[in-house]
Amino acid sequence: MARNRPLAREQRRLAAIVAADVVGYSRLMGGDESGTLAALKALRHELVDPKIADHGGRLVKTTGDGLLVEFASVVDAVSCAIDLQTAMAERNVDVPKDRRMVIRIGVNEGDIIVDGDDIFGDGVNVAARMQEIAPPGGLCVSSRVYDDVRNRLDAFFEDGGERALKNIARPVQVYRWTPGRDGERHRRPVRQGDREAEPDDLDDRGGGSRGARHRRLVVVFCAYRPSGRRSGYDGVCGGGRPLRRVAARRRGSSIRQFERRSLAGIFQ
Repeated sequence: MARNRPLAREQRRLAAIVAADVVGYSRLMGGDESGTLAALKALRHELVDPKIADHGGRLVKTTGDGLLVEFASVVDAVSCAIDLQTAMAERNVDVPKDRRMVIRIGVNEGDIIVDGDDIFGDGVNVAARMQEIAPPGGLCVSSRVYDDVRNRLDAFFEDGGERALKNIARPVQVYRWTPGRDGERHRRPVRQGDREAEPDDLDDRGGGSRGARHRRLVVVFCAYRPSGRRSGYDGVCGGGRPLRRVAARRRGSSIRQFERRSLAGIFQ
């Protein structure tokens, strides 16, 4: 009697997954099949493959005009995607608009199933779906990816809100990057009536980086109900009752909260 052999243990690992696709590829092929295929091959050889290698990625597979790449580091994955899209924008400057090859990229981080050289799992599926909603020439990342890179890369990501992705059971919080906005600091939209800054933006110590100490105050908001008696500070009703708190924000540093009686220290 043959003995029952145990099934091979499923191989899993945590990885950053990059899914990319050419925007309007069918239209490009319809206009010039040979030229489009040659341009795609040149793009892979001259730009895409070298960028992946430079950032330590592994090309898992290609699907016509799309590709799937695995990275051990989410920072390397996003850096590669941003470098690639930045180089693509420069490459397309002298190309007619109707012949430009533009890429959309989705980046996700998650647990994947490894089968030979291929990868599977929900983490891969989410990356592929986020690529579909990414801006042309930009990228779309999950909240998990954003949380890991927000303080490690000088890149601006716009809050895209929660999105329902095709065949993905749960909504996914997404963030979008487009060329030309790096250096800006991500901020969630402030709803009317909000009193507090985000917890991550509060710094009770009033510290910050060495460079941040020398950056000017950007804005001070205040609203007071007059009581008829004015203080020595122009525009501040010293005897009034505060209607909301005052936020003084240092660009690139922290947001500190002040009560009415601290205004004198601000304007000195």
